[in-house]
Amino acid sequence: MTSRRPSRLVVSSLLVVWMASTVQAGTSDHKYEPNEHVELWVNKVGPYANPQEAYEYYTLPYCAPDTKHHPDVGKEARHNELKTHSLGERLGGHALRHSGHDLTFPKPGSEECTTAPLTATQAQAFVRAASDQWFYQMYLDDLPVWGMVGEMLPEFNDKVRVSQKNAISDLDHLDQAVVPGVHSTSTSSTTDHLKAYVYTTRTLTVSYNGNRIVKVDLTSDPASLILIKEGIELNFKLLVKWESTLLSYHSRFDRYLDHAFFKHQIHWFSIFNSFMMVLFLMGIVALILLRTLRKDYARYALSNQTAGAENESLLEGGGGQPMVDENGKPMVDQDGHAMSSNMSGGGNTSTTEDSGWKQVHGDVFRAPALLPLFAAILGTGWQLIILTLGVILFAVAGPLHGQVHEERGEVLHAIIVCYSLSSIVAGYASGKFFKQYDSATSSSALPSVRPGSSSSSTSNMWQATMALTVFLLPTVTVAILSILNTVSLYYGTINTIPFLVIMKLFLLWIFVSVPLCIVGTLMGRHSSGGGGGAGGGKEHFPCRVNAIPRPIPEDVRWYGKPQNLIPFCGLLSFGSIFIELYYVLTSLWNYKFYHVYGFLLGVYAILTIVVGMTTVICVYFCLNAEHYLWQWTAFSCGASTAVYVFLYGVYYFIFKTSMNGMLQTVFYFGYMSLIALNLGTLCGTLGHMAASKFVRTIFQNVKVD
Repeated sequence: MTSRRPSRLVVSSLLVVWMASTVQAGTSDHKYEPNEHVELWVNKVGPYANPQEAYEYYTLPYCAPDTKHHPDVGKEARHNELKTHSLGERLGGHALRHSGHDLTFPKPGSEECTTAPLTATQAQAFVRAASDQWFYQMYLDDLPVWGMVGEMLPEFNDKVRVSQKNAISDLDHLDQAVVPGVHSTSTSSTTDHLKAYVYTTRTLTVSYNGNRIVKVDLTSDPASLILIKEGIELNFKLLVKWESTLLSYHSRFDRYLDHAFFKHQIHWFSIFNSFMMVLFLMGIVALILLRTLRKDYARYALSNQTAGAENESLLEGGGGQPMVDENGKPMVDQDGHAMSSNMSGGGNTSTTEDSGWKQVHGDVFRAPALLPLFAAILGTGWQLIILTLGVILFAVAGPLHGQVHEERGEVLHAIIVCYSLSSIVAGYASGKFFKQYDSATSSSALPSVRPGSSSSSTSNMWQATMALTVFLLPTVTVAILSILNTVSLYYGTINTIPFLVIMKLFLLWIFVSVPLCIVGTLMGRHSSGGGGGAGGGKEHFPCRVNAIPRPIPEDVRWYGKPQNLIPFCGLLSFGSIFIELYYVLTSLWNYKFYHVYGFLLGVYAILTIVVGMTTVICVYFCLNAEHYLWQWTAFSCGASTAVYVFLYGVYYFIFKTSMNGMLQTVFYFGYMSLIALNLGTLCGTLGHMAASKFVRTIFQNVKVD
């Protein structure tokens, strides 16, 4: 009874941590009673062209609404109060603060405030916001709304009539400024006559069905545009309207989803095209590779039978025995006569010397260079494979637990949880791989090596493997994010990760991820190898590793050199995902909600197959050229996909966005580097897995003397 209490305590603690990390502040059930207060939160403000250049809303000199939440009222004032955020929200760059507005369900009303005379600095802030096309974001009942801060318009000497403002509010220059890939080509002579105007009147229209809010719209009145200059007082007004509607609450987020973009015919065609590529590659492997292997097996069987027949004829002095192929059928020569073992003598010998991949049977299972590092990379790759699959499946199951695109930071939260729990996979994979190749190397060591000297070396390599598995991915990630966080802190954006969030992530890594990784490594180290047999090498591999490595021939054809094949493998893998990559990058950098996770799951499966097929073909060509160092080659075949992904990211930045400035450029290429490194590790591990299965299979079916 006592032994169960600690386990119950652990389970209860995990549940409490899970619930605490997933709670979203605000109205949890999204139901309101009449006269109940409704919170309006302000999130960020910044240039439309630069998604990561986002600042807190009250960075601009907006005034506090004259409500009970005004700072001068007292302790009950909630103006600019920071909302409680989850880890996913903070990592996603959300910093919601109370707007200070006092909205009541479902009562219409209006609220206003007047700023003090603008100083030169405050006026310049509004001018910069209007000239750089700044927009702001608000949240009402977890529904986002957006609006522009101001416009750049010609200056009028007299008071502008409403009709004139309505006519010039639909500006072509605004559309061109925010269209991806279209950069401003206007000169100073064409922009000097434009002045900065700011919207001062907004209308918030809230639609509700019963006791739930289902739709929120925010419009800015063009007639309220005021010319910004030093010393002017701005009167900001918010009009709130409530409208009853029959729209369903469960489909209220559909209006934010761009179905015409994500479910376009091109998207469907890309999936079909990738599927056809998979069939094509599978056909190549089936018709060429397997057929070639069949001939190789027949050739090696002929060589073994001939050698055996020669020995028997020398011992017995009798005639040769009839020769058969791998299927037991008699073999015939060019004239149709049955071949026998005594035909192998003389100048017209039909004996086939061992050549090609069988020649390297004593070296093909040799440990790769930098074994601890390679084992750690493979362990990290397996962790990324499980992490990616888990996050995609979690998103696909959105109808069961809630759509991930409807909750701020939900995807990032899922990534954190999946990463922490999948650390045991990283440890197990790296530990098992290291054990297999370290035991094979030890069993094939030279007799001159003292047994006691290798034990300490093996122990040190075990420790190095475990440490690299624990620190490899976090070190690279923290290094890149530290640079981005420093840049964000310098510019004062809301994308700066707070110190408290960093401490939470560190504690989560120390107390969850690291212990699971160590446990996984120990499990992999003590896991039982496949297959029986005496000796460490035969416990895991079908062929024993020779003590002395054979030389690798250099005078081979171009398709026998890994450096010539690896780029082609990466190109084919990239070709199967680049359309989906465009949709993913558009969601990351162009304010679209990615919601077609079924497509993403299908592309992930296609990528797995394509990487495996291309790597197998590359490894076969290399082994046939007697290049037995296939481990790093197989990993590089899959990892080369990341090079094309990064190059496509450069193309996307130049031609598909209007990003500018040091801040946004550093963030873009920092995140793209992180994406490319993780994708390269994932694809490299997939390629190594397929190649490992292939190599084991072909060497299990040959007879080795």
